[in-house]
Amino acid sequence: ERAVGTFQFAAAEARKLGGEMIPLDAIPAGEGKLGFTLRVPIGVIGAIAPFNFPLNLVVHKVAPAIAAGCPVVLKPASQTPFSSLRLAEMLIDECGLPAEHLQVVTGGGATVGNAIVDHPDIALITFTGSPAVGWGIRARAPRKRVGLELGNNAPCIIEPDGDWKTAAAKIKMAGFSHAGQSCISTQRVLVHRSIAADFTDALVAHVNTLVVGDPMDEATDVSALISTAERDRVEAWVAEAAAEGATIATGGRRQDDGVLLPTVIANATPTMKVCAKEVFGPVVTITAYDALDEAIALANDSEYGLQAAIFTTDIAKALKAVHTLDFGGVLVNEVPTWRADQQPYGGLRDSGNTREGPAFTIKEMTEIRMVIING
Repeated sequence: ERAVGTFQFAAAEARKLGGEMIPLDAIPAGEGKLGFTLRVPIGVIGAIAPFNFPLNLVVHKVAPAIAAGCPVVLKPASQTPFSSLRLAEMLIDECGLPAEHLQVVTGGGATVGNAIVDHPDIALITFTGSPAVGWGIRARAPRKRVGLELGNNAPCIIEPDGDWKTAAAKIKMAGFSHAGQSCISTQRVLVHRSIAADFTDALVAHVNTLVVGDPMDEATDVSALISTAERDRVEAWVAEAAAEGATIATGGRRQDDGVLLPTVIANATPTMKVCAKEVFGPVVTITAYDALDEAIALANDSEYGLQAAIFTTDIAKALKAVHTLDFGGVLVNEVPTWRADQQPYGGLRDSGNTREGPAFTIKEMTEIRMVIING
């Protein structure tokens, strides 16, 4: 459904994509001349997609490229290529997209990914994935336009006047859906000290109701991480936090089938990896604070800057957060995991350098051409 909507938003933008009039006669030398701009395709797009949303995040690259008139060479994640292959078949065989407009090339990053990045005919690279790989691509292709959607360790501030019970209920899913393998998964919960104990109890009670098991079972809420290596990394970070003084309020261990249980870590501190880095796993940390300024400072103390949130009923506090949280998106009385596919979605620092959403991506995939007609 989301992928269909993303195509629809891109199609709507294609119908209204245009330039603007430039008043050349605003200067004496421009009298008698007509000036306007056109939006023209930038050229071939190299699209490198991640594993965690293997259809919709691919569509966020392919649909705007089609709308902009750009051919695409798509490399899906090596773990999840089949949805991209089926999408290409559908677009070409059933929707009439010319075959030369979309090529899907499967394989690893060191082979296929580097070939796309290095090829001289690729005009723009759009990449979603880790900061290390993303900035490596940017350094490798300095003369190309490179759009990066990278990591995050999304903070959520909960003020004592806010609806913390609703926040706890929302974070039950926002921190653990897709086993936390989302770049806007709620990871760092910053709770006013006066409500920290009650909030922690409420969140733990919610998390303990999550069904952990087979991803093919409709009843399952949380399942395995993408690989055992990732599971082992997340498990090691949790153990390290406990060794450094944090409290494992729930989870922190594997089930008999090897799946890591949803984990809530209380008394977390900013230097712990589970706070300072992107966990990309089923882990939510809780840190207590005494004043809103402290919470905002803790939220901003991050190498990431994608989306952040605050729960409060005080409009002055909400506006303060909106103006001082240094993130690409700030949500009020909603978790930072919420996203609309048509919004300008992107962040700062190690969260990337662009904004996705069909209207914004299409502009990135086009160039402005100035036209001057002498009367």
